[in-house]
Amino acid sequence: MAAQQKERSAKTAAKRKARGEEELRMHAMAGTRQALADLMAWHGIEEQGEAMTLMIHHLHALGPAGSAQLLKPPRHKISINESVSRKLELAYQREALRIGRDD
Repeated sequence: MAAQQKERSAKTAAKRKARGEEELRMHAMAGTRQALADLMAWHGIEEQGEAMTLMIHHLHALGPAGSAQLLKPPRHKISINESVSRKLELAYQREALRIGRDD
């Protein structure tokens, strides 16, 4: 029985190699896994590999310009309100005075 399994595995590996198939792996946080699960549920897809393959091919079909917005990582906007800015400026000035006195 073990020999049959080895033969099947070898046959499958040979098929994959002949087709140029390559395994892609990724690590995902809970939010990403949930987003993928939601997408799969919304569209009746049962296999993660199928869902990811479809997404890659659809994004590719959009071309460089069309896919750019979807592949642009979100960036956090950092804004410092006026009161914090004043406190930072005062702290900077105090430190500059302290350093000037130490010299």
